[in-house]
Amino acid sequence: MGDERIRRARETDVPAMVALVHELAEYERAPQDCHLTGEQLHDVLFRPEPKLFGHVAEVDGEVVGVALWFLNFSTWRGTHGVYLEDLYVRPTQRGSGLGKALLVTLARECVANGYGRLEWSVLDWNEPAIGFYKSLGARPMDGWTVFRLDDRALAELGAQD
Repeated sequence: MGDERIRRARETDVPAMVALVHELAEYERAPQDCHLTGEQLHDVLFRPEPKLFGHVAEVDGEVVGVALWFLNFSTWRGTHGVYLEDLYVRPTQRGSGLGKALLVTLARECVANGYGRLEWSVLDWNEPAIGFYKSLGARPMDGWTVFRLDDRALAELGAQD
């Protein structure tokens, strides 16, 4: 059961997946912030106990979409969940159902494993994606703001006693 265009990522998919992540960074207007390499992605996806997981969308032997995700944990629910780090389908394939098929696959992963939720972030200006997610029954988490420590601020906080 499921869309035959969607499958778990294989080691041979890594170069295409890296390219798709870089395309996503370009689409999100931040290509200068994307530094992912094939070596990095391969290491986290295919180590003995991976911490990152991936699915790809394939059409005519070409990887044209990607979903990269990891487990999180809800202390309130007492269960793991899936955090979708990246979901991207090439513009030429949008409207073909691949984005929905990737999300259906992840929802099935959650249900099969007893994970309590599937979450992700979307840029507030990305109206096409927001509309798509709402059409699937996803809801924005109003009242929550994402915070991030990185680069210098992260190093400075980590250096405090």
